[in-house]
Amino acid sequence: MTDSARLLNQHSFIELGARQRARALLDAGSFRELLGPFDRVMSPWLAMQGVVPQADDGVVVAKGTVDGRPVVIAAIEGSFQGGSMGEVGGAKMAGALELAAEDNRNGIPTAAILLLETGGVRLQEANLGLAAIAEIHAAIVDLRQYQPVIGVVAGSVGCFGGMSIAAGLCSYLLVTQEARLGLNGPQVIEQEAGIEEYDSRDRPFIWSLTGGEQRFASALVDGFAADDVADVRQQVSGWLKQGVPDMHRSSQYPLFLQRLASLDTEPQIDPQSVRTLYQGARS
Repeated sequence: MTDSARLLNQHSFIELGARQRARALLDAGSFRELLGPFDRVMSPWLAMQGVVPQADDGVVVAKGTVDGRPVVIAAIEGSFQGGSMGEVGGAKMAGALELAAEDNRNGIPTAAILLLETGGVRLQEANLGLAAIAEIHAAIVDLRQYQPVIGVVAGSVGCFGGMSIAAGLCSYLLVTQEARLGLNGPQVIEQEAGIEEYDSRDRPFIWSLTGGEQRFASALVDGFAADDVADVRQQVSGWLKQGVPDMHRSSQYPLFLQRLASLDTEPQIDPQSVRTLYQGARS
């Protein structure tokens, strides 16, 4: 097959909305949404601040199967309030993970897939959003002892703030070239460190440090996929078959602390320095 034919046969994952992404990864006909938009469970706080709420609060939660294996899938809609996590959306995701863990304790093996397109906590909901994210963290750690929790950061929003910690807690993490992953977003770093240190408008610079390809080369994620539904689904399916990893990345923190301690913070960091710093971290 020629490169042109291969490109024409691809179906972009990034261009899909949250609900479409969830459907694309599940087996045909198995998608069953929980607390969908017609249930109208939405944030009570946004309207008070002049923000139009969304009926599903920007988080789509569903049960289904992947290659016949039961999963719960939670997809964040990056186009609604930058994918920010508030009280309702966070509770939906945490609740789905908690129910999946309970299923496992009752003898029903249920894994989880998290489609993460989020800037982190929703500022309009402040502590409520932070509490919800903390509940998500606890639920991931609980569930991953039974079945894999797979995170996917496809783009174009990326994954930042407290939800980047959630990504780090996942059993496996998949990114695309368009993805970005970091604790603080570019604008926040620029505000604190200055434009000379970190220019948030310099897209090649930003992606060279926090982009998906760089994160994969730096051993901070487990897989790198093309922007293609079939490719993303294949990698997710493979990890579900593989099961729980022998050791989760977050359990390897002594290794990462050791490598960070060896970092010279005086010169401006560059992509190759980061890759060199983390070489060998996969083992």
